Amino acid sequence: MASSPELLHDFPPFLRVYNDGRIERLLTTPRLPPSTDPITGVQSKDVLISPDHATKSRIFLPKIYPEDPPQKLPLIVYIHGGGFCIGSPINIVTHSFLTPLVSQTPVVAIAVGYRLAPENPLPTAYHDCWAAFQWIASHATGSGPDPWINDYVDTSRVFLVGESAGANLAHYLAVQAGVNKTGLGIQALIALHPYFSQKEPDKLIQYLYPGSSGADDDPKLNPRSDPDIEKMGCSRVLIMVAEKDFLRQRGIDYKETLKKSNWEGSVEFVENEGEDHCFYLFNPRSEKAKGVIQMLITFINQVI
Repeated sequence: MASSPELLHDFPPFLRVYNDGRIERLLTTPRLPPSTDPITGVQSKDVLISPDHATKSRIFLPKIYPEDPPQKLPLIVYIHGGGFCIGSPINIVTHSFLTPLVSQTPVVAIAVGYRLAPENPLPTAYHDCWAAFQWIASHATGSGPDPWINDYVDTSRVFLVGESAGANLAHYLAVQAGVNKTGLGIQALIALHPYFSQKEPDKLIQYLYPGSSGADDDPKLNPRSDPDIEKMGCSRVLIMVAEKDFLRQRGIDYKETLKKSNWEGSVEFVENEGEDHCFYLFNPRSEKAKGVIQMLITFINQVI
């Protein structure tokens, strides 16, 4: 009689990995179809950026009044978190975060989709996000493949926003945009409760990223080891950490890494007192979550 597959340990509770290769994700959220939000009027639609895989990205457009004169709006490029192995640009969590941000700023946003590990081992997520960024950059002349971006986006006012592992990916895009001139004007990077590796190897990352040490000597996982950090293609970074978050110190270390580097931009730092990792995503109606949204709106409007 064949034995049951053995559950491999040392993984977070939202991911079960078995020795026969089977994977179970225990933390999932409902996916929402593209729609028009009945309260804010924010419209959304899905786009397939790469013909090589079926991962969708979603564009959010604030309510447009026909009587208003045409205008070009800033663009948020949003990268979701989830440890590189869960999360989606088209689920209710992303919708609840971006809808108020898009409607109240106002901005256009694109939530970038990327293939998840371990089925698609890292660095696939980095490559997918960079391909999406290049697709967005193809609209810089106003003749890209998507009419919403062509008609409503000012590509000289772009903000990179990511939380947790998504902040790691957003930082990677900022650096790559500085190394490879893209035609997009990145105004700022907003890193919310960011994940970066530390000296002690991360066993989950080692599983998701074969060939990597999973530690801070990997330049994709930790900016301290990236020789191109000084070329980061924006002049401002906002870092937000949470007091009770196990990743709090990594956000502080990121701030210090940027300040000690030869990058010539400015860093702003905010701490959410009494809160845990990405609390604003899981309880978006709370007053503190609304405060995070208002803080981001204020920051973006100050920059533009």
